[in-house]
Amino acid sequence: MQNIAPKTLFTGQQLVYLPQCDSTNNIAHDLLIKNKATEGCVVITSAQTRGRGQRGNSWEAEPGKNITLSVVLKPSFVAVAKQFSLNIAVSLAVADLVKTFLPDQRLKVKWPNDLYYGNKKLGGILIENTISNLYLQHSIIGIGLNINQLSFTNNQAVSLAQLTGEEYALETIIEQLLSCLEIRYLELKQGKLAKQKFEYLQILFRYQEEYNYLIADTIISGKILGVAENGKLGLQVDNEIKYFDFKEISYIL
Repeated sequence: MQNIAPKTLFTGQQLVYLPQCDSTNNIAHDLLIKNKATEGCVVITSAQTRGRGQRGNSWEAEPGKNITLSVVLKPSFVAVAKQFSLNIAVSLAVADLVKTFLPDQRLKVKWPNDLYYGNKKLGGILIENTISNLYLQHSIIGIGLNINQLSFTNNQAVSLAQLTGEEYALETIIEQLLSCLEIRYLELKQGKLAKQKFEYLQILFRYQEEYNYLIADTIISGKILGVAENGKLGLQVDNEIKYFDFKEISYIL
Protein backbone atom coordinates (compact mmCIF):
# COMPACT_ATOMS: atom_id res chain seq x y z
CA MET A 1 0.00 0.00 0.00
CA GLN A 2 2.95 2.34 0.60
CA ASN A 3 3.64 2.32 -3.16
CA ILE A 4 0.37 3.99 -4.11
CA ALA A 5 1.06 6.96 -6.38
CA PRO A 6 -2.16 8.44 -7.80
CA LYS A 7 -1.98 10.75 -10.79
CA THR A 8 -3.75 13.58 -9.00
CA LEU A 9 -3.15 17.19 -8.07
CA PHE A 10 -3.62 16.75 -4.32
CA THR A 11 -5.79 13.73 -3.49
CA GLY A 12 -3.54 11.05 -2.04
CA GLN A 13 -0.35 13.08 -2.36
CA GLN A 14 -0.14 12.86 1.43
CA LEU A 15 -0.61 9.19 2.24
CA VAL A 16 -0.79 7.55 5.65
CA TYR A 17 -0.79 3.75 5.67
CA LEU A 18 -1.51 1.69 8.78
CA PRO A 19 -1.50 -2.13 8.63
CA GLN A 20 -4.31 -2.06 11.22
CA CYS A 21 -6.39 0.61 12.97
CA ASP A 22 -9.76 1.02 14.64
CA SER A 23 -11.16 3.43 12.03
CA THR A 24 -9.49 5.38 9.24
CA ASN A 25 -11.97 8.21 9.87
CA ASN A 26 -10.75 8.39 13.49
CA ILE A 27 -7.10 8.54 12.39
CA ALA A 28 -7.90 11.24 9.83
CA HIS A 29 -9.74 13.21 12.50
CA ASP A 30 -6.73 13.02 14.82
CA LEU A 31 -4.44 14.26 12.04
CA LEU A 32 -6.77 17.22 11.44
CA ILE A 33 -6.82 18.14 15.12
CA LYS A 34 -3.03 18.08 15.19
CA ASN A 35 -2.91 20.17 11.99
CA LYS A 36 -1.01 17.39 10.24
CA ALA A 37 -3.43 16.74 7.36
CA THR A 38 -3.25 18.65 4.10
CA GLU A 39 -6.28 18.70 1.81
CA GLY A 40 -6.42 15.37 0.01
CA CYS A 41 -4.65 13.49 2.80
CA VAL A 42 -5.57 9.80 2.58
CA VAL A 43 -5.50 7.31 5.44
CA ILE A 44 -5.49 3.66 4.36
CA THR A 45 -5.53 0.45 6.35
CA SER A 46 -5.50 -3.24 5.50
CA ALA A 47 -7.46 -4.17 8.63
CA GLN A 48 -10.06 -1.90 10.20
CA THR A 49 -11.31 -3.16 13.55
CA ARG A 50 -14.12 -0.68 14.19
CA GLY A 51 -15.24 0.51 10.78
CA ARG A 52 -18.47 2.51 10.91
CA GLY A 53 -21.34 2.92 8.48
CA GLN A 54 -24.50 4.98 8.37
CA ARG A 55 -26.84 4.78 11.39
CA GLY A 56 -23.91 3.58 13.54
CA ASN A 57 -23.71 0.21 11.78
CA SER A 58 -20.43 -1.68 11.72
CA TRP A 59 -18.58 -2.37 8.47
CA GLU A 60 -17.47 -5.95 7.79
CA ALA A 61 -14.20 -6.27 5.88
CA GLU A 62 -11.77 -9.19 5.71
CA PRO A 63 -8.20 -7.92 6.29
CA GLY A 64 -6.17 -7.36 3.14
CA LYS A 65 -9.06 -8.06 0.79
CA ASN A 66 -10.91 -4.77 0.45
CA ILE A 67 -10.54 -1.01 0.31
CA THR A 68 -10.91 0.85 3.59
CA LEU A 69 -9.71 4.43 3.50
CA SER A 70 -10.53 8.01 4.46
CA VAL A 71 -9.86 11.23 2.59
CA VAL A 72 -9.55 14.67 4.18
CA LEU A 73 -11.14 17.50 2.22
CA LYS A 74 -11.60 21.19 3.01
CA PRO A 75 -14.76 22.16 1.12
CA SER A 76 -15.16 25.67 2.51
CA PHE A 77 -17.09 26.58 -0.65
CA VAL A 78 -20.00 24.27 0.30
CA ALA A 79 -22.78 25.87 2.34
CA VAL A 80 -24.15 23.82 5.22
CA ALA A 81 -27.62 24.07 3.69
CA LYS A 82 -26.27 22.33 0.58
CA GLN A 83 -23.87 19.90 2.21
CA PHE A 84 -25.52 16.88 0.59
CA SER A 85 -23.93 18.08 -2.66
CA LEU A 86 -20.68 16.67 -1.29
CA ASN A 87 -22.34 13.29 -0.70
CA ILE A 88 -23.52 13.37 -4.30
CA ALA A 89 -20.05 14.16 -5.66
CA VAL A 90 -18.39 11.40 -3.62
CA SER A 91 -21.09 8.85 -4.49
CA LEU A 92 -20.65 9.62 -8.18
CA ALA A 93 -16.87 9.24 -7.88
CA VAL A 94 -17.17 5.78 -6.35
CA ALA A 95 -19.76 4.81 -8.97
CA ASP A 96 -17.44 6.10 -11.72
CA LEU A 97 -14.74 3.75 -10.47
CA VAL A 98 -16.95 0.66 -10.19
CA LYS A 99 -18.55 1.26 -13.59
CA THR A 100 -15.17 0.57 -15.20
CA PHE A 101 -15.54 -3.02 -13.96
CA LEU A 102 -19.34 -3.41 -13.95
CA PRO A 103 -20.62 -1.31 -16.85
CA ASP A 104 -24.32 -2.20 -16.61
CA GLN A 105 -27.52 -0.77 -15.19
CA ARG A 106 -27.55 -2.82 -11.98
CA LEU A 107 -25.03 -0.55 -10.26
CA LYS A 108 -26.91 1.97 -8.10
CA VAL A 109 -26.38 4.42 -5.25
CA LYS A 110 -28.74 3.67 -2.37
CA TRP A 111 -29.63 6.89 -0.56
CA PRO A 112 -27.87 8.44 1.15
CA ASN A 113 -24.60 6.94 -0.12
CA ASP A 114 -24.31 3.17 -0.22
CA LEU A 115 -23.24 1.44 -3.42
CA TYR A 116 -25.47 -1.43 -4.49
CA TYR A 117 -25.34 -3.99 -7.27
CA GLY A 118 -28.84 -5.33 -7.66
CA ASN A 119 -30.06 -5.77 -4.09
CA LYS A 120 -26.60 -6.38 -2.61
CA LYS A 121 -24.26 -3.90 -0.97
CA LEU A 122 -20.93 -3.41 -2.70
CA GLY A 123 -19.65 -0.43 -0.77
CA GLY A 124 -20.42 2.35 1.64
CA ILE A 125 -19.51 5.97 2.29
CA LEU A 126 -19.47 7.80 5.61
CA ILE A 127 -18.93 11.57 5.52
CA GLU A 128 -18.22 13.47 8.74
CA ASN A 129 -18.23 17.26 8.51
CA THR A 130 -17.12 20.12 10.73
CA ILE A 131 -18.78 23.50 10.20
CA SER A 132 -17.63 27.12 10.38
CA ASN A 133 -19.84 30.17 9.72
CA LEU A 134 -22.55 28.25 7.83
CA TYR A 135 -20.02 26.58 5.54
CA LEU A 136 -18.23 23.26 5.72
CA GLN A 137 -14.76 23.56 7.18
CA HIS A 138 -13.42 20.02 7.01
CA SER A 139 -14.87 16.78 5.68
CA ILE A 140 -13.60 13.29 6.33
CA ILE A 141 -14.73 10.92 3.59
CA GLY A 142 -14.70 7.30 4.71
CA ILE A 143 -15.00 4.80 1.86
CA GLY A 144 -15.33 1.04 2.13
CA LEU A 145 -15.42 -1.09 -1.02
CA ASN A 146 -15.73 -4.87 -1.18
CA ILE A 147 -13.10 -5.96 -3.70
CA ASN A 148 -11.54 -9.42 -3.22
CA GLN A 149 -13.52 -10.86 -0.30
CA LEU A 150 -15.33 -14.05 -1.32
CA SER A 151 -17.65 -14.69 1.62
CA PHE A 152 -19.64 -12.49 4.01
CA THR A 153 -21.63 -13.17 7.16
CA ASN A 154 -24.18 -10.69 5.81
CA ASN A 155 -25.88 -12.28 2.81
CA GLN A 156 -26.76 -8.84 1.46
CA ALA A 157 -23.08 -7.98 0.90
CA VAL A 158 -21.20 -8.69 -2.31
CA SER A 159 -17.70 -8.02 -3.68
CA LEU A 160 -16.29 -7.10 -7.07
CA ALA A 161 -14.47 -10.45 -7.21
CA GLN A 162 -17.69 -12.35 -6.60
CA LEU A 163 -19.42 -10.47 -9.40
CA THR A 164 -16.65 -10.74 -12.01
CA GLY A 165 -14.74 -13.88 -10.98
CA GLU A 166 -11.47 -11.91 -11.01
CA GLU A 167 -8.98 -10.84 -8.35
CA TYR A 168 -7.80 -7.24 -8.27
CA ALA A 169 -4.68 -5.32 -7.24
CA LEU A 170 -5.93 -3.06 -4.46
CA GLU A 171 -3.20 -0.47 -5.00
CA THR A 172 -4.25 0.07 -8.63
CA ILE A 173 -7.93 0.39 -7.74
CA ILE A 174 -7.16 2.86 -4.95
CA GLU A 175 -5.20 5.03 -7.38
CA GLN A 176 -8.15 4.99 -9.77
CA LEU A 177 -10.57 5.78 -6.95
CA LEU A 178 -8.57 8.80 -5.80
CA SER A 179 -8.46 10.12 -9.37
CA CYS A 180 -12.24 9.72 -9.72
CA LEU A 181 -12.77 11.44 -6.39
CA GLU A 182 -10.62 14.43 -7.29
CA ILE A 183 -12.38 14.87 -10.64
CA ARG A 184 -15.83 14.91 -9.02
CA TYR A 185 -14.68 17.15 -6.16
CA LEU A 186 -13.26 19.71 -8.59
CA GLU A 187 -16.51 19.57 -10.57
CA LEU A 188 -18.36 20.40 -7.36
CA LYS A 189 -15.93 23.23 -6.64
CA GLN A 190 -16.64 24.63 -10.12
CA GLY A 191 -20.33 24.84 -9.20
CA LYS A 192 -21.62 21.96 -11.34
CA LEU A 193 -24.23 20.98 -8.75
CA ALA A 194 -27.11 20.62 -11.22
CA LYS A 195 -25.07 18.34 -13.48
CA GLN A 196 -24.05 16.13 -10.59
CA LYS A 197 -27.58 16.05 -9.13
CA PHE A 198 -28.93 14.89 -12.50
CA GLU A 199 -26.33 12.13 -12.76
CA TYR A 200 -26.98 11.06 -9.17
CA LEU A 201 -30.69 10.64 -9.84
CA GLN A 202 -29.96 8.47 -12.87
CA ILE A 203 -28.23 5.91 -10.66
CA LEU A 204 -30.34 6.38 -7.53
CA PHE A 205 -31.56 3.05 -6.15
CA ARG A 206 -35.32 2.59 -6.71
CA TYR A 207 -35.70 6.05 -8.21
CA GLN A 208 -39.28 6.62 -9.44
CA GLU A 209 -40.26 3.05 -8.59
CA GLU A 210 -42.95 1.92 -6.14
CA TYR A 211 -41.60 0.01 -3.12
CA ASN A 212 -42.34 -0.58 0.55
CA TYR A 213 -40.47 1.33 3.27
CA LEU A 214 -40.47 1.21 7.05
CA ILE A 215 -41.50 4.56 8.54
CA ALA A 216 -42.25 4.95 12.26
CA ASP A 217 -42.61 1.16 12.63
CA THR A 218 -45.17 1.09 9.83
CA ILE A 219 -44.73 -0.37 6.35
CA ILE A 220 -45.68 2.26 3.78
CA SER A 221 -45.66 2.07 0.00
CA GLY A 222 -44.03 4.98 -1.78
CA LYS A 223 -42.08 6.18 -4.80
CA ILE A 224 -38.72 7.99 -4.53
CA LEU A 225 -38.95 11.27 -6.45
CA GLY A 226 -35.61 12.82 -5.53
CA VAL A 227 -33.40 14.26 -2.83
CA ALA A 228 -33.71 17.79 -1.38
CA GLU A 229 -30.74 20.16 -1.05
CA ASN A 230 -30.54 19.34 2.66
CA GLY A 231 -30.22 15.64 1.85
CA LYS A 232 -33.72 14.53 2.81
CA LEU A 233 -35.28 11.81 0.68
CA GLY A 234 -38.42 12.84 -1.22
CA LEU A 235 -41.01 10.07 -1.24
CA GLN A 236 -44.42 10.19 -2.89
CA VAL A 237 -46.97 8.63 -0.57
CA ASP A 238 -50.65 8.67 -1.60
CA ASN A 239 -50.12 11.55 -4.06
CA GLU A 240 -48.31 13.60 -1.42
CA ILE A 241 -44.54 14.24 -1.35
CA LYS A 242 -42.99 13.73 2.07
CA TYR A 243 -39.35 14.25 3.06
CA PHE A 244 -37.40 11.98 5.39
CA ASP A 245 -34.06 12.26 7.16
CA PHE A 246 -31.53 9.40 7.40
CA LYS A 247 -32.97 7.83 10.52
CA GLU A 248 -36.65 8.37 9.72
CA ILE A 249 -37.01 5.82 6.92
CA SER A 250 -35.63 2.33 6.20
CA TYR A 251 -35.60 0.35 2.99
CA ILE A 252 -37.27 -3.05 2.91
CA LEU A 253 -35.03 -5.23 0.75
